Formats: sequence, C-alpha cells, structure tokens
Amino acid sequence: MTVQNSDRAPSRKQRLQEKQRRQLAVVDMVDKAEVKVRKAEAELAVAVAEAVQVFGDERAASEGLDMPVEAVRRFVGIAAQETAAAAAGDADD
Repeated sequence: MTVQNSDRAPSRKQRLQEKQRRQLAVVDMVDKAEVKVRKAEAELAVAVAEAVQVFGDERAASEGLDMPVEAVRRFVGIAAQETAAAAAGDADD
C-alpha cells in the first residue's frame, strides 16, 4: 500500500490514471443504462402491440393511449422484431 503525501500534488501519470478510471466508470454506467432502456422499450413495445389488438387497430390504440400513430407503429415494429428474434432463437435450439 502506498501512502500519498497530502503536500504533494499527484503526478501526471496518477492524474491520467484517475481520469481514465472515471471515464471507464462512466462508460460502464452508460452501457448498463442502455441495456435497461432497451429492455424497457421492448416491454413497452409488447404492451403497445397488445393495445393495438385490444383497441382493434393502430389509430384506435393511438387515441386510447394518447400516443402518436407513428409511435404506435414503431413499437408494433419493435414487438414484431422481438417476436421474430425469439422465434429464430427457439428454432436454433
């Protein structure tokens, strides 16, 4: 264990290492948050696709969910991709 003298400023190498450590920590935090966002988006997409079935069509779901039709279509597309990916994964087993 090294003891750092509080009277002495950290060396350039130490400052660089600390900066890199903080950068890597932030990148890791962003990566984890992106995974959570993708998972939440997929869950929302499934819910919106179900809403389209319940409401009868995209326009009615849009009105019922107070969501633009374009967003409903985007989520329905994501849900379809998720379903296709899951089906392809099951076929590979």
